[in-house]
Amino acid sequence: MHLDLIQSLSLCGDAGTPNDDRAGSGTRHAWVIDGATDLSPPGLLGAQGGAAWLAATADAAFAAAMADDLRGTCTQVFAAVATRYAAQRQREPEGAWETPRASFAAVQLVGDMLEVAWAADCAVLHASGATVTWCTPAPDRARESAQAAALGPGVGATKLRTPAVLADRRAARTLPGQKVLGIDAGESARAMEVVSVAVAPGDDLLLMSDGMAALVDAYAAYDAAGLVAALRSRGLAALGGELRAIERSDAACRRYPRFKASDDATALWVRVGG
Repeated sequence: MHLDLIQSLSLCGDAGTPNDDRAGSGTRHAWVIDGATDLSPPGLLGAQGGAAWLAATADAAFAAAMADDLRGTCTQVFAAVATRYAAQRQREPEGAWETPRASFAAVQLVGDMLEVAWAADCAVLHASGATVTWCTPAPDRARESAQAAALGPGVGATKLRTPAVLADRRAARTLPGQKVLGIDAGESARAMEVVSVAVAPGDDLLLMSDGMAALVDAYAAYDAAGLVAALRSRGLAALGGELRAIERSDAACRRYPRFKASDDATALWVRVGG
């Protein structure tokens, strides 16, 4: 078996800010990466923000890596990120909140099984005929929405620019127990979860950053089966347009409390071939 790319989509949340998402695929593996929004100006890694740097570095590492199983492939990625960070860091981070981090999800065909790995909130859907299941935990942005609402109505319209919101997000990022892809290879490996899923030729896989998965959790436009049905009938471009239309209709971020009016939104649709 192998993986065939059907469609890919990556929308920046704001055209004035670099897109911190990445996605890619090969004949046996595919991945999506979502760099955590920078909470300070660039400087730690030169002129490029830490989120974009980490997303680009991990993306290149996934494209180059290929071990016998997904855990081994991810281990190669984590080592590559750690090595480049050590070589390119310009100074010490101002705090733990400035250290680059990302969520990710990846899949790899191993024999007649599909291995799925992830850390944080990127998501993977598996559709085999009419049966649709989450390979990762189902998206759930309830906690983040509650945190945004607690900071006041419409906080997302400020794009993290007020001192109070910035301080809140920095404090949240330093809380213990967070599982992310970061610049420490050992910590990234410990944060990762891996499962195996039976697949067959013709099965569809949808890998998403949380910005795209918002169609399911934050905006409740679809359930998992409905999202796959819309994907198969209308494609990723139409879903991306629908996502942004929902957000434009609530540009003040009052109906759907959030920290940004629009997040970077990335999706990768691949199919198992055989």
